[in-house]
Amino acid sequence: MAASAKSFLADAGYGEQELDANSALMELDKGLRSGKLGEQCEAVVRFPRLFQKYPFPILINSAFLKLADVFRVGNNFLRLCVLKVTQQSEKHLEKILNVDEFVKRVFSVIHSNDPVARAITLRMLGSMASIIPERKNAHHSIRQSLDSHDNVEVEAAIFAAANFSAQSNNEKIINMGTQSGIAALIKDYFTEITLGNKRDFAAGICNKISEMIQGLATPVDLKLKLIPILQHMHHDASLASSSRQLLQQLVTSYPSTKMVIVTLHTFTLLAASSLVDIPKQIQLLLQYLKNDPRKAVKRLAIQDLKLLANKTPHTWSRENIQALCESALHTPYDSLKLGMLSVLSTLSGTIAIKQYFSSAPGTAATTARSFDLVKLAQECCYHNNRGIAAHGVRILTNISASCQEKDLLPLEQDAVFGLEALLVLCSQDDSPGAQATLKITLTCMVKLVKCRPHLSQSVVESLLTQLHSAQDAARILMCHCLAAIAMQLPVLADGMLGDLMDLYKLIGRSATDKKQELLVSLATVIFVSSQKALSSEVKTVIKQQLENASNGWTAYRIARQASRMGNHDMARELYQSLLTQVASEHFYFWLNSLKEFSHAEQCLTGLQEDNYSSALSCIAEALKSYHKGIASLTAASTPLNPLSFQCGFVKLRIDLLQAFSQLICTCNSLKTSPPPAIATTIAMTSGNDLQRCGRISNQMKHSMEEFRNLATRYGDLYQSSFDADSATLRNVELQQQSCLLISHAIEALILDPESTSFQEYSSNGTAHVESEYERRMMSVFNHVLEEVESLNRKYAPVSYLHTACLCNAVIALLKVPLSFQRYFFQKLQSTSIKLALSPSPRNPAEPIAVQNNQQLALKVEGVVQHGSKPGLFRKIQSVCLNVSSVLQSKSGQDYKIPIDNMTNEMEQRVEPHNDYFSTQFLLNFVILGTHNITVESSVIDSNGIVWKTGPKTTIFVKSLEDPYSQQVRLQQQQGQPPSQQQQQRTAYSRF
Repeated sequence: MAASAKSFLADAGYGEQELDANSALMELDKGLRSGKLGEQCEAVVRFPRLFQKYPFPILINSAFLKLADVFRVGNNFLRLCVLKVTQQSEKHLEKILNVDEFVKRVFSVIHSNDPVARAITLRMLGSMASIIPERKNAHHSIRQSLDSHDNVEVEAAIFAAANFSAQSNNEKIINMGTQSGIAALIKDYFTEITLGNKRDFAAGICNKISEMIQGLATPVDLKLKLIPILQHMHHDASLASSSRQLLQQLVTSYPSTKMVIVTLHTFTLLAASSLVDIPKQIQLLLQYLKNDPRKAVKRLAIQDLKLLANKTPHTWSRENIQALCESALHTPYDSLKLGMLSVLSTLSGTIAIKQYFSSAPGTAATTARSFDLVKLAQECCYHNNRGIAAHGVRILTNISASCQEKDLLPLEQDAVFGLEALLVLCSQDDSPGAQATLKITLTCMVKLVKCRPHLSQSVVESLLTQLHSAQDAARILMCHCLAAIAMQLPVLADGMLGDLMDLYKLIGRSATDKKQELLVSLATVIFVSSQKALSSEVKTVIKQQLENASNGWTAYRIARQASRMGNHDMARELYQSLLTQVASEHFYFWLNSLKEFSHAEQCLTGLQEDNYSSALSCIAEALKSYHKGIASLTAASTPLNPLSFQCGFVKLRIDLLQAFSQLICTCNSLKTSPPPAIATTIAMTSGNDLQRCGRISNQMKHSMEEFRNLATRYGDLYQSSFDADSATLRNVELQQQSCLLISHAIEALILDPESTSFQEYSSNGTAHVESEYERRMMSVFNHVLEEVESLNRKYAPVSYLHTACLCNAVIALLKVPLSFQRYFFQKLQSTSIKLALSPSPRNPAEPIAVQNNQQLALKVEGVVQHGSKPGLFRKIQSVCLNVSSVLQSKSGQDYKIPIDNMTNEMEQRVEPHNDYFSTQFLLNFVILGTHNITVESSVIDSNGIVWKTGPKTTIFVKSLEDPYSQQVRLQQQQGQPPSQQQQQRTAYSRF
C-alpha cells in the first residue's frame, strides 16, 4: 500500500505551510535586497515556483519588474540566473502588464562595455521575443551584435535572431470576446501593423544572414550556426522561395559533410513549415539517400524523411515509396536499412499505403505480393536484426489492416508467422532492446486480430504456449496483449484457464517487483477469460498466492481489476482482507466502501427471470450495502480529493436500483390492484384511453419520467467528466442508454404504443465493442427491443405479458455485472480551471458597491492547470464563460423597469493562450438592492464537445441610488418642484 499512501498524501498536502501571494512575493523580495550574493541567487531561482503557484498577471508583473531591476544592477551571474528564470517561465511572459518598463530596465545593459553582459542581454531579449517582436531597438541591437568580434556575443545574437524570426511567423490574435464591427476593424488594423513590423525583421535579418553566409570572411563554424535561422523564413512565399534558393546554392557550393547535413536539415524544416515544397524536398532527400556515398548524409536524409512521413504522409507519391523500397533492398548496411524500414513502417500506417497499392491509370492491376514493398517486408521478417524484423512484420500488419478489400490471405499468414518468430526470439531475452521489439510485436498482434478476427485463435495459442518459457518482463507484456485481445473478442475459452492457473501457481514464489507485476497481469487475464463467475478453486489459488508472495498494493491492484471485469465476489474478499492493512482512516473508509459496493453487486448475481419477488429482495439487499458504501465513501473524501465522480456515479446507481425496484412493484400492482370493472366506461367518458388500465397507467407515467430524469443525470455526469478515459465514459453512456431503454419500453408497451418509433432506438449491431461488459449490455439492449417490438405489434395494453416483459428487461439489465472502470479508481489526466474576478471584495461576504446609473465592468481571468499528463485523453480548445445575476434583496420602492434591465445573462468563449485567458463583461444593475453574480466556466475540447467542468464563482453587488436621483426623489416627496438647472440636468442626463 506504500504507493497508494504516497499518492494520497501528495494529494492531501499534509504539513505544508501555505502563504498567500503577497507574503510569498515579500519573502522573495527580502532575498533580492539582501547583501549576500548567495541569498540573492536563491531568491531568483525560486521565482518559477511562485509563478506556478500564483499564475495571475498582477503578481507576475510585479515579480518580473523586480527581476528586471536585479538584471539591471546585478553582476553577470545574477543576470544569468534571471535569464534562466525567464526561459523557464516563458508562458507567463504575456501576463506582464508594464512591458515597456520591463524592457527598458533589461535593455539598459545592452550599452555595457562588457561583451558577456551584452551577450546575456541579447539572450534575454531573444527569450522575451514573444512579447516584444516588433521592437526596433532590439532588432537594431541584434543586427549590430552579429558584426561583433566577440564569439560569445555573436552566438547570443544568433540565438536572439532565431527567436525573433520564429515570432515573425506567429500571428497571435488577442481574444477580445464578442466585438462590434468597429472594434474588429480597429483590431485588424493594429494586427496588420504589428505583423508588418514582424515581417520587416524577418526580411531584413534574412538579407543580413545571407550576406554573412555567402561572405568569405565568415568562418565555417559561424556559418553552421547561422544556417538554421533560415528555417523560420516562411511567413510569405517570396521569402520562403529566396531562402530555399540560398539553401540550394549552399548545398551545392559547400559539399563538406557538416555543411550538407545542416543545410539539408534546415531545408527540410523550412519545407515542412511552408508546406508547398514538401514533394520537392522528399525527392531531394531520396536523391541524396541514393547517390551520396557518405553514411552520415544518408542517416540525415532518413531522419528527415521520417519527419516528413509523420507530418505529411499524404504528399508521398507512389514513386517516392518505390524509390525508398529500392534503396532499402539494395543497401548492404543494416543500420541504414533499419532507418529506411522505420520510414516505410510509418507510411504503412497512413493514407500513403492506399495510394501505393492503387493501380496507376493505364496499367493493369497487379497482385499485392508483386510489389517491392511487400517483397522487402517479407525478406526482412526473419532478419537476424530484431529491429529490422519488427519493422518488416509491422509493415505486413499495416498492409493487412489497411487494404482489407484486397485478397491478402498469403500476406496475413506471412504476418502471423513473422510475429510468432519474433515472439519466440524476444520473449527469451531480458534486454531493453528485446523488450522494445516485443512491444512492437504485441501491438501488431492486437491490431491484426482486431482487423482480421479469424486469425485470433492461432495468435492466442502461440501466446499461451510461449508464456511458460518466457522471461518475467516478457510475460507481463504478453499478459497485457492477451487481455487486450480478450477484451475485444471472446477467444479465451475455459479450456485455456487451466494453463493460466498452472502458470499462476508457479510464478507466485518470490516477492520481486517483476513477480508482483506479473501476478497482477496474469490475474487480469484470468478475470477476462472467466466470462462467468470465478470458480471456488480459482479463487482459492489466487488468494493463496497473494498470501504467500504479495504485498498489500498488489492485492489492491488485483481487486481493482476484478471490480473492472465484474468479478465482484473475488473483489469483495480481497477488499475485506486489506481493511486491516492500512494506516489512514481515509484509506480504511475507501476500501470499506469498495467492499460494500462489491457486495451489493454480488447480491444482484442471484437474479432469475420470472422470479420477481426474489428480484425485489436481491435489489433491497444490494441497496442496503450501497447505502453503507456511500456513507464510507463520503467519509473517505477530503477537501483536496473530494471523490466527486465516485460519489456521483454511486448515487446514480442507488437511484437506478430504486427505480428498478419501484418499476417491478408497479408491474406487480396489476395483479394486486387490477383495473375496476367500470374502467372502460371511465375511459370512454373522459376520452383518455389509458384510464381503462386503472391506476397502473399513472404509476407507469411516473416511472417513465423517473427513468428519463436518471438518463439526464447520467448525461450531466458524463459532461462533468472531462478527465475520464474513453472506457469510463462509455460505461456511463451505457448506464444512460439503459435508462432510456426502459423509459422507451414503458412508453411503447403501455403509455403510447401507437406512435412509438423503434428506428431511433435500434442499435447498430456492426459497431465495434471495446469490452465484454459493453458486448453483453448491447446484447441485452437488442433482445429487449426485439421483445418490446414483438409485443407492441401483437397485443394491446395492458396485459400480464407487458408487465412481465418490463420486469424481465430489468432483470436482464441487472444480471450483467456492473463494471467499475479506471476513472473510478485512478485519474490519469487532471485538468482544472482557476478563476479570478476583478473587482473583488476584500471579504467574500461583503458586496461591491455600484451606482444604479452605471455599469460594472467585470474582468474574468483564468488559468488552466494540468497534472503530469496534460492532454492525454482530450485537450481544451476554448473556455466558455457564463455570467448571470440574480436579485437577492430589494431596497427602496418598486418601479416599473423594463425586463431587459432586470437580469444579466451573458456568455463568451475565449481561447486560452499558454493556459491563460481573460475577458470582460459589462453588467447593468438598475434595480436597487443586492445582486448575486455567478460566473461559471465550461470547456470545449478539440472536437467541439462542451464539458461542464466548472468552477463556479460567486460575488455580491449592491446597487445604490445615484446622489442626484436621490436628491430629486426627496424633493418630489417634499412637494418642492425641481429648479430649472435641475430640469436641464435631468433632460441632459437622459442622453
